[in-house]
Amino acid sequence: MLERLNQAMEHIEQHLDGTLEVTELARIAVTSEYHFRRLFSALAGMPLSEYVRRRRLTVAGAEVLDGRRTLLEIAVRYGYGSGEAFARAFRAVHGVGPGEARRGGATLHSQPRMSFRLIIEGSTNMRYRIAEKQEFRVVGRKARVPLVHEGMNPAIADFVRSIDQDTLRRIEALSDQEPRGFVNVSVNLDESRAEGTELDYYQGVVTGADVPEDMDSVTAPAGTWAVFETSGRFPETIQYLWRDVFTQWFPSNPYRSRPGPEILQARVSADGTEAEAELWIPVERDPSGTSS
Repeated sequence: MLERLNQAMEHIEQHLDGTLEVTELARIAVTSEYHFRRLFSALAGMPLSEYVRRRRLTVAGAEVLDGRRTLLEIAVRYGYGSGEAFARAFRAVHGVGPGEARRGGATLHSQPRMSFRLIIEGSTNMRYRIAEKQEFRVVGRKARVPLVHEGMNPAIADFVRSIDQDTLRRIEALSDQEPRGFVNVSVNLDESRAEGTELDYYQGVVTGADVPEDMDSVTAPAGTWAVFETSGRFPETIQYLWRDVFTQWFPSNPYRSRPGPEILQARVSADGTEAEAELWIPVERDPSGTSS
């Protein structure tokens, strides 16, 4: 997988001054566009679109300082429809406009070219199993909340506290299959997974029962799930597990992510400092049938 990702990175470099299609990058990596975007964001720490933008403006910056092409020629070469659009994007990355940079020999910012390699640290013992499930529903209450990478998510905490006990009892009674009991479900995440982007968050249960009229639901199609187990300090251990699944497990296993709800079942200690958890991620077999 990492070798194929690096082939896709080479393709990006060769097409910075042309058209870049995510479908072609996914084809080179022998995976789906959905999984390619998610895996790239997890490994690179930024969305694919942001990396491409920064790389284009890095090489464009070198041409601005070189002085052999006009600013409009450079703008068009790197995909900007006007000098004004190029100037705005250039300033956002470099802190100065291209005209100022050329006149004053400004110091510019550089986005290094990325490549990926697997570092075996042995620090994370990932316990997982593969499960098959028929179509099911997550039923409960839903809120739109911002994504928080580390620490408590105040929006989620406030939302959960707002659900009255009678409603919680009615929701819990609907649980009739794995993972049993209350679950936290994330749906409709921004592909970048950037801090502060929003997602649909459900406090609910997994069920095959009918949905009460006063409750929210999301349907998960039949398919394969990778189920990860973890325990440790709350909430850091759970947040790190999400990261490790995409940066360590997927590159080393013959699976890729597929669209669907991501389900977390957490049992937090009475003092709120420790937790045991299961994370259910929808997956499918990698078409190459290998994790290399």
